Amino acid sequence: MQDISIIIITYNRPGDTLELLQTIEHLHHKMDILKEVILLNNASTSDYAPVVAFINQHPQTRVKYIEAPENLGVSKGRNYAAAMATGDIFFFLDDDIVLEDPEILPGIVRAFSRSTGIDRRLGVISCKVRYTENREVQVNAFPHKRYEQFKDAPWFLTGYYIGCAHAFLRKCWLEAGNYPEDFFYGMEEYDQSYRVLDAGYAIGYDASVEVFHKESPLGRAPKAEKLRMMWVNKSVVAWTYLPLLYFFTTALGWSAFYLRNSRFDLPGFLKGWIAVVKIPFTKLRRPIKNTSSAYLKQVQARLWF
Repeated sequence: MQDISIIIITYNRPGDTLELLQTIEHLHHKMDILKEVILLNNASTSDYAPVVAFINQHPQTRVKYIEAPENLGVSKGRNYAAAMATGDIFFFLDDDIVLEDPEILPGIVRAFSRSTGIDRRLGVISCKVRYTENREVQVNAFPHKRYEQFKDAPWFLTGYYIGCAHAFLRKCWLEAGNYPEDFFYGMEEYDQSYRVLDAGYAIGYDASVEVFHKESPLGRAPKAEKLRMMWVNKSVVAWTYLPLLYFFTTALGWSAFYLRNSRFDLPGFLKGWIAVVKIPFTKLRRPIKNTSSAYLKQVQARLWF
């Protein structure tokens, strides 16, 4: 049976991280399937002494606690931690995730054994994410824009995955390449997804692999700076991999989204547009293969925004 490396990037949430480790401690089949837990402290300023104490008290969970030399951000942090992982499957989790299903480890292994029905092997699995507060599905963590059409499906193929809880075949990770390290925050999963498809793999959603997320059902209003990063990064992704039309629709659509959700932050709006306008002069285009485009059409992926 394949073994699993759980990879967690934590930043200033020692209480959440401790609870996640406690839920990992209660998982079944740890000795057979769980190769290790890679826990990267991303230069937090909070006190992680209780987390370190828990790790020392539970050596059987095989937690490797690593302190990053600086705040690496999401992409570089995941790359940094994944380089130290040795399992057949990399199971990436945000530090505010809770694992309630004690059988989730064999569930992940089974998810990768599914037949896709096409000439692609599953390389990435996106999990079902529920809110811890009300147990409802987190719609903005659902890996398809046609939520009503796919919400009750036990599994399906899709064009991207959700960052807070996803699993990679190690082989797929190595072939697709690391996350883009100039993306400090946001949209790195879209960039990686297109490279996964070009490497010949499929991306799946499996509702039986379920996690719980401490994010509020009311949502977190990202700061304007993070919204701008998401807008610019999504535009970079569209420019790099998709037909030019989608670069323009993405840049325009996200500019309107930024303006509305930042409460009309005009200085940030101008700064975002300056960054977007520079993209064609600073980023190379690497359009996805025709086979990847056909796959995206088959799974009804939304590309324009």
